Amino acid sequence: MAEFLNGMIAAGCLIAALFFCRFWRQTKDSLFAIFSVSFVLFALSQIVSVVYDAPREDKTWVYLLRLAGFALLMVAIVGKNRASGREVK
Repeated sequence: MAEFLNGMIAAGCLIAALFFCRFWRQTKDSLFAIFSVSFVLFALSQIVSVVYDAPREDKTWVYLLRLAGFALLMVAIVGKNRASGREVK
């Protein structure tokens, strides 16, 4: 059952990545590209945890994929806010 749920989460993450990729192609805004890469990393972490049968994700190297995804999201959001703050002044 856990494998099925991890597969569903991975599929959802890949669908979100495709949507952000499409938005990036339309707008060429780097925020959407970084969001797309982050969701691919989230999907990879789910897939790898099933393939390697990681008993606890927080105790394995698989967690680093998710950590990298969230770090990319934070960098993208902070960068976007700094850029939009410069345009207002």
